[in-house]
Amino acid sequence: MHRYRSHTCAQLRKADVGQSVRLSGWVHRVRDHGGLLFIDLRDHYGLTQIVADPDSPCFKIAETVRGEWVIRVDGEVKERLADTANANLPTGEIEIFAKEMEVLSAAKELPLPVFGELDYPEDIRLKYRFLDLRRDTLHKNIVQRTKIIAEMRKRMNESAFTEFSTPILTASSPEGARDFLVPSRIHPGTFYALPQAPQQYKQLIMVSGFDRYFQIAPCFRDEDPRADRLPGEFYQLDLEMSFVEQEDILQTMEPVLRGVFETFAEGKPVTQSFPRIKYDDAIRKYGSDKPDLRNPIEMQAVSEHFAGSGFKVFAGILANDPKAEVWAIPAKTGGSRAFCDRMNSWAQGEGQPGLGYIFWRKEGDKIEGAGPIAKNIGEERTEAIRRQLGLEDGDAVFFVAGNPAKFYKFAGDARTRAGEELNLVDRDQFALCWIIDFPFFEWNEDEKKIDFAHNPFSMPQGGIEALNGQDPLSIKAFQYDMVCNGFEIASGGIRNHLPETMVKAFEMVGLSRDTVEERFGGLYRAFQYGAPPHGGMAAGIDRVVMLLCGAKNLREITMFPMNQQAYDLLMGAPSEATPQQLRELELRTAPKKKD
Repeated sequence: MHRYRSHTCAQLRKADVGQSVRLSGWVHRVRDHGGLLFIDLRDHYGLTQIVADPDSPCFKIAETVRGEWVIRVDGEVKERLADTANANLPTGEIEIFAKEMEVLSAAKELPLPVFGELDYPEDIRLKYRFLDLRRDTLHKNIVQRTKIIAEMRKRMNESAFTEFSTPILTASSPEGARDFLVPSRIHPGTFYALPQAPQQYKQLIMVSGFDRYFQIAPCFRDEDPRADRLPGEFYQLDLEMSFVEQEDILQTMEPVLRGVFETFAEGKPVTQSFPRIKYDDAIRKYGSDKPDLRNPIEMQAVSEHFAGSGFKVFAGILANDPKAEVWAIPAKTGGSRAFCDRMNSWAQGEGQPGLGYIFWRKEGDKIEGAGPIAKNIGEERTEAIRRQLGLEDGDAVFFVAGNPAKFYKFAGDARTRAGEELNLVDRDQFALCWIIDFPFFEWNEDEKKIDFAHNPFSMPQGGIEALNGQDPLSIKAFQYDMVCNGFEIASGGIRNHLPETMVKAFEMVGLSRDTVEERFGGLYRAFQYGAPPHGGMAAGIDRVVMLLCGAKNLREITMFPMNQQAYDLLMGAPSEATPQQLRELELRTAPKKKD
């Protein structure tokens, strides 16, 4: 028999009754039933109940064991009595009567509980992550993560992609975040950068003649943490394709990602044909470029009903600003003054002056609008708004007014708030879509110049002709995002593979040809020697896993994450370098600023 086990703690069944077996694992819990000891033994695979009675040769050892001790048990498989079987456990019809027991490793008193799913301070959980990972939900999430990644690999291979690895030590690249810099010992005073994404390398792979590339790529960005973004590092399903247009990539990757969701959705519906929503339409309908389509609320412009109306606040805004609009946020079933007042109070808590509203109620055979706005604009305009939005008795609508560029995010938040408060959001589904036609440039108010709105390596729609002759802020990019339940889970684009178009695009944000050649020399040189039209995307593995596991936080699906302050409490990173390390790198740390 093997030194430690003949079976795992999840293998034994009723058919194994009578066998002599050996198991090893952690003591999950111990129960003393009047001298009869029951030990739940746990390993990576599952749980098996061990029984030791006073006649057992190992009873004295069994009396000493405590939670999270590691033990080996030899014994006989016996069938549980019908009234003691555990239908919730795969091994619930059997138990092991212990004949021999060995303590392989004792455990000190635990700094956090492993049994059960009690809330515990996050810093303690991260400092003792090796214990935290023994907890059932987190352990299952990590296992599920590996299965999801394996499914991605399988589906990419089936779609004729080839996995290649790209360098970790590379040059700085403008991906929209700060780089992690690595000082070079061999070349003092210079620095490598950890890749924010394999963007330039995957494009170079296409220029090198390979056709369909992918990898499960580690990416590094010196960003502030938040619930849907970990500090430091994350992983993405990165891919690139040659001789393709945007539609080719969408049609190739939609079944891959849909299939991954369907495999792990546990019966929840998954969108079959992803809607393609233009960026401008997403902003106007949902107030976001990553809309949660489980929320049925769609905003509409209702400016015509307020222009010249008796509601002087909105009428004045429309008269004084040619860019101003009034947007309506319809709220089915929200037609009570109490709910409308709650929404108004919420808006004030968000720094807004308030949130205007109308709600409808039936008076006899007639549906009448109520609230201050309804009184000010009159019955005819109120009824026109109701008919436009398809609202009925018991429904409400909220309004925001001004320049949409300044209020759309708040309007989107109000849409989300109303949908959640009224329980309109169908949480038992995965609602996916594509967002397309992103703006190529945006206005940087701080620096009073245009900047790239998203990926600077994307191809502008209209090519160099658009860059030369079109209002920069009107140019769209061949850029697209995949969105699920309000989270951006993938982003990509058709690449700018023409050197003169690339230079022109960067010149428009203030970078000279010499700067482009210096900073992006590898790509720029490659494009001089025959570059195929190409494009790709990257799906955020962490966010996909978070959604499929039903987790609220990326730390619940990541094995060894940092905390909110970007500290690795388990390993003590970041830490100070020793004087010798600094001398080797010819570096000196600046004195800390005094408070």
